[in-house]
This record gives sequence, C-alpha cells and structure tokens, in this order.
Amino acid sequence: MITSEKIHIFCKNKRAYWSFILFLCIFVISLFSELIANDKPLIVKYKDKIIFPAIYTYSDVYFGGNFPTAADYTDALIQKNITQNGWMIMPPIPYSYNTVDYYLNTTTPSAPDKKHWLGTDEEGRDIVARLLYGIRLSVIFALFLTLISSVIGIFIGAVQGYFGGKVDLVLQRLIEIWDSLPQLFILIIIASVFLPTFWSLLVILLLFSWTGLTGMVRAEFLRLRNFEFVKAAKVLGVSDFRIMFRHILPNALVTSVTFIPFIMAEAITALSALDFLGLGLPTDYPSLGDLVRQGKDNLQAPWIGISIFIVLSGLLSMLIFIGEGIRDALDTRKNG
Repeated sequence: MITSEKIHIFCKNKRAYWSFILFLCIFVISLFSELIANDKPLIVKYKDKIIFPAIYTYSDVYFGGNFPTAADYTDALIQKNITQNGWMIMPPIPYSYNTVDYYLNTTTPSAPDKKHWLGTDEEGRDIVARLLYGIRLSVIFALFLTLISSVIGIFIGAVQGYFGGKVDLVLQRLIEIWDSLPQLFILIIIASVFLPTFWSLLVILLLFSWTGLTGMVRAEFLRLRNFEFVKAAKVLGVSDFRIMFRHILPNALVTSVTFIPFIMAEAITALSALDFLGLGLPTDYPSLGDLVRQGKDNLQAPWIGISIFIVLSGLLSMLIFIGEGIRDALDTRKNG
C-alpha cells in the first residue's frame, strides 16, 4: 500500500513522470542501435538464402568479391551482386557510429542533408548514429558506475553507522582524507598512465564516486540503531549482519534511492568530461564527450555543438527531474 501510494505521488509530478517515460524510451531505443543505425543490412536474400548481416559477419568473397575480409555493403560491386541475386533491407540510418562516408561531395564536417539528418563530424561519420550509440554507452556506463558505487558506499556507511565508536571515527577520517584529494588531477594522471577502456574508466571513476551515499547511510544507521526493534533483535540473539541488512537497511535505503538519478547524472557528466579532455575512451568509441570537443573545435559547423548540447542537456535534465520526483514522493514531511 505504501509503495503504490509513493508511485501515485511520483506520477502526479508530471515533470518527473514524463521525464522518466521519455528517458526510458530513449534508452530502450538506443539498446537497438544496431537495428536503427548500421552500415550492414538487416536482412539479405542472396541466392535463395535469407541471411542477417547485422548479426553475423559475411566475407566479401561470399557476395562475389575478391577479398576474404568482411563485406562492405556500400561497395557498388557487392550491392550489384546482391540486387541481381536477391534483395536487401537496410536500417533507417545506413551508417554505424564508426562508418566514414567516403562518398560525400563536400568537406567534413558536412552540413545536415537527406543522407545525414544532423550532418557529419570532422571524420565524415554520421552524427545521428554517433549520438544514438553514445547515449547507450553513456547510460550503461552510468548504470554500472551507480550500481557498484552505491553498493560500496552503502556497505561502508552501514558499517560506520551501526558499529559507531572507533570504527566510525577511523573510517570517517579516512573518507575525509580521501575526499580532500584533488580528484580531477588524480583522474588525469591515472587515465594518462593506463590505456582507457570502458572497464578501466569505470574503475577509475569508481575510486571517488562511492563516497556519495556513505554519509547519508551512516547518519540513518546512527539514528536507527537505537530504535526499539534493533534492541529487541539484539536481545533475541540476532547477528549484527542480519540486523544491519535485514532490519535497518530497508529503512535507510529510502533516502539513498532519491540520490541514484543524481549519481547517474554525475557519472554521465564525468565520462563526457574525460572524453572531452582526450583522457577518456578512444576515438573509435561512440563518445558524447568527443562530440562536445568537435563542437568546440569546429565552430563553423554549429550543427555538431547544437546536437550534442540538446542531447546532453536533455539527458541530464531528465535525470534531475526524475530525482526530484523520487525525493518528493519519499519525503514523509510532505506526504505525512
């Protein structure tokens, strides 16, 4: 009953509700990026066989070419052989995030046209495709970072708050020292030493992001550990671990959940910032931060900067609105 009531309160907040629906739709659509933006056909009928190049890789020789490498479906010879022996269905956007359009009739970055709805970047890659894949990469990265950092932060905060005393004092001083370190410079040093990949950047950003929920969970555990139901559980011989994570944690999570959308927004911003500085993912990744850099470097091509500004500001704004809606729905002072 309480859960349904909170959901009803959240849905009454139209800004948060529609932000959640829109963000969910955008993320779900991005999960099927290969079916929307790809330089490989979705379905090909070739010599009475139905094949799926978007899923399986076929060689150039398979379609009558001369090379044992993967088939290039933009090649005129391949297209001619497929047309003569069957048909193929291309995605709505016939470019992947790393597809370079070598048939452009102008210099890059090229302006929006019928082939490239938002134009191309400085390397001739379709901006719509890079945005679509970039949204998926950024949101998945933020989800992983938020989940792992929340687990670590909640666990350490729970240990601090439940045991208190010297345990709390020592851990709190260590966290304060860790938070006082110049995080940006450390991230730059680490990112410049190690080869940046999806997982290595996840670990690097995880070093500092886990402290976000620690103080809040610690305060809740310090407050709840003196409640009667906790004292009763101790008298009955219930283990500390069971009391912490079975009886206290569900109550402490209420306040923690409200910060999850904000942590996700911070994760997307951090990844984009590192990519913008050239310390993030390699250029062969569909990075939103790389498009921000290209927008800055190519002021004569405003479609790049405008496109990435709308996408990034839209994603972050939706997450903030969702967080505000969750906060208001779980605020007992407002909802009795």
